[in-house]
Amino acid sequence: MTDTAKKPVTGQRSTKQRAAIADVLSDTDDFLSAQQLHDKLRDRGESIGLTTVYRNLQALTAAHQIDAIWDGSGETRYRHCSTGHHHHLVCRECGTTVEIKADKVERWADSVASENGFSDISHTVEIFGVCADCSRKH
Repeated sequence: MTDTAKKPVTGQRSTKQRAAIADVLSDTDDFLSAQQLHDKLRDRGESIGLTTVYRNLQALTAAHQIDAIWDGSGETRYRHCSTGHHHHLVCRECGTTVEIKADKVERWADSVASENGFSDISHTVEIFGVCADCSRKH
C-alpha cells in the first residue's frame, strides 16, 4: 500500500474498510466503479457493504487521496493516483488511462476565474478517446 493510501482522511477516523478500499485501489492502475471495487473486496474475503464502499469512496475523493472520473455512461470510477494535480486521457474502449500535465489548461482556468472574480478554484479535466492499441484493432 502506498503512503498516500495509508493516510487517514482528515477529520475522519481510519477504519478497516477504508484501509481495504485504499489497498485495492493502490494495487491497480485501472479506474474502478464502486461495484467493481466491491466485487474485488468480496473476492479478497472482506465483509463490506456496497453503501460503505460508496461512503468511503466519497470521503477518500474529498480528501484528494483518490481520483474520481465520470466515464460518460453515468458511472463514476475511482483510482489511486500517485502524482499531484493532473488530468487524464482515457480510452473509451479498454479504459487505459494516461496521467497528463496540462499547463495551458491551468493558465486558462486561472485566467477565466480571475476575469470573473473567482479565487480558490479547482477543476478536473478528462479527455476521452480511443488509444493507439484499440485504434489498431479496428
